[in-house]
Amino acid sequence: MESTSTEGRILAVLEDDAKASYAEIADRAGVSKPTVRKYINKLEDDGVIIGYSADIDPKKLTGQSIAMVGIEVASERYVEVTRALKALESVESLYTSSGDHMLMAEVRASDGDALGGVISDEILSIDGVTAAHPSFLQERLK
Repeated sequence: MESTSTEGRILAVLEDDAKASYAEIADRAGVSKPTVRKYINKLEDDGVIIGYSADIDPKKLTGQSIAMVGIEVASERYVEVTRALKALESVESLYTSSGDHMLMAEVRASDGDALGGVISDEILSIDGVTAAHPSFLQERLK
């Protein structure tokens, strides 16, 4: 999105700080608070803004391990697999991918062993999942 447009400036502020108040967004984007409210409502209604989240540093997170898991899926089972993965409580987010894997899932569990269990017992047991390739997150650098 063009960062010189009103929408672009508002989104840039939200991407930098999802907790920013309307007043702070208005100040940083150079618009009024009612304009910020109008644009954010429109962006949410249009599905551009799909949620707000906190960035987590896995190294500082006690009692939880996080992995990005590349998942291979039999194409004829793609819809059913994505539904099943979205229903898993330990799958925090799920993405389609044009890289090495069809899907990428952010998976969280209490520790590395539990994370391995989620992958082997839950993800790999879904009919249509042909492989899962985890990368355990160690430290957030940015």
